[in-house]
Amino acid sequence: MKMYIGSMNPAKIKAVKNAFPEAEVVEIDVASKVSLQPFSDEETMEGAVNRARECASLNPDSVGIGLEGGVMELSGELFLCNWGALINEKGHTFLASGARIPLPEEVAAQLEKGIELGEVMDEYSQRKDVRKKEGAVGIFTNELVSREEMFTHVMKLLKGQYQFQQQ
Repeated sequence: MKMYIGSMNPAKIKAVKNAFPEAEVVEIDVASKVSLQPFSDEETMEGAVNRARECASLNPDSVGIGLEGGVMELSGELFLCNWGALINEKGHTFLASGARIPLPEEVAAQLEKGIELGEVMDEYSQRKDVRKKEGAVGIFTNELVSREEMFTHVMKLLKGQYQFQQQ
């Protein structure tokens, strides 16, 4: 099976390979067609679907994958969120979302000024390319859960739905 993932981010690529070790995974750079920093579940999910659609359009016999990270507001607090979309060979779309954790107020304040989470996290953690490594979730869970693990969980949810539909 050939799968296209619409990202060059190593954490997202590894997540797809973790969930689908049997597949040939091809990474391509595609646009999410949403804000650089999605600010709701709806926008984050839309970004994942847009990436998956673009990938699925490359080859009708392949699977398209889109993974998108964002933030969403709940009860006045900003939470991390992530969404995944898988579009199968028949054009059916499967969706899944992952766990959420609240962001510290000082991080949320920077996001509300229009700064992207990846930039905020690099400065906040005094590390480089946090978005390609442990992610904000890794920083705020003391590296007990990484960005790769978070997206792997989403990919397993997508794979399970995909396999169930194949029965």
